[in-house]
Amino acid sequence: MKKKHKKVVYLSFERYLAQQMKNKAFRRAYEEESQRLRIAYRILQLRKKQKLSQKELARRLDTTQSAVARMETGQQNFTTDTLQKIASVFEKDLKIEFVK
Repeated sequence: MKKKHKKVVYLSFERYLAQQMKNKAFRRAYEEESQRLRIAYRILQLRKKQKLSQKELARRLDTTQSAVARMETGQQNFTTDTLQKIASVFEKDLKIEFVK
């Protein structure tokens, strides 16, 4: 007796994401996480541009190296106070916009 093999259909990530984005709750969570990761990546870029170690940035922020690592990997929710402190360390202005 021959077994029937089911055909497996693989979706590209783009198609999968497009399908998931139709779900309002998923879309909101995705957008929030994306924003946190963009902030994290920008902090990492600024730190590397100034050739600072995580430890040195932590010292300037009066926090720990592990806290900086969490910031740079998007594992931390940022307060405006924290963002302002980071901007100050890098001699940048903090700009927050509400856009659509």
